[in-house]
Amino acid sequence: MSKRLVLASNNVKKAAEMQALLAPLGIEVIPQSALGVSEAEEPHPTFVENALAKARHAAAATGLPAVADDSGLCVEALGGAPGVQSARFAGEPKSDARNNALLLEELAAFPEPEQRRAYFCSVVVLVRHADDPRPLIADGEWHGQILPAARGEGGFGYDPLFWLPELGQTAAELDAALKNTLSHRGAAMRHLLTRLESHPL
Repeated sequence: MSKRLVLASNNVKKAAEMQALLAPLGIEVIPQSALGVSEAEEPHPTFVENALAKARHAAAATGLPAVADDSGLCVEALGGAPGVQSARFAGEPKSDARNNALLLEELAAFPEPEQRRAYFCSVVVLVRHADDPRPLIADGEWHGQILPAARGEGGFGYDPLFWLPELGQTAAELDAALKNTLSHRGAAMRHLLTRLESHPL
């Protein structure tokens, strides 16, 4: 019998990525939207604080263990922006297209590839219940550069602009299985899986 874990996100693609990674442990990932849970506030300046707030919110609303990921793109030339504001970089409502357009506008003064270094950061937090005093916390990074124009149809968010020089592709051009092995979220989830081996649900 599989263990149920609520994902504190309404992002269907993120849910699919996490389900693929957690399925070998017999864990069923249920998006919070399927359980009628609203999105949590994310007022904090760091990925870890926002991920913890989202996980506690989902666990309190459902009575189930919950996992949350807070992730974003950090661009060196922009002092780490958009960072925790990545999903809302261009304001509300959330729009990948507007976020990407604003990022390209902000980087127009930085034409050289070395000036456009960036990394995705993911922090994953798992709580067994809303008041869990010792949440499992894992993180990962994925380094690349920002292209001057989008390439690829896959992925989501900033993936079409995130260039991987060693592969000659953007994150949006990778197949899902390869992306899971390379990505910041994949790295964070592998770290979490290691933690789960010694701290099972």
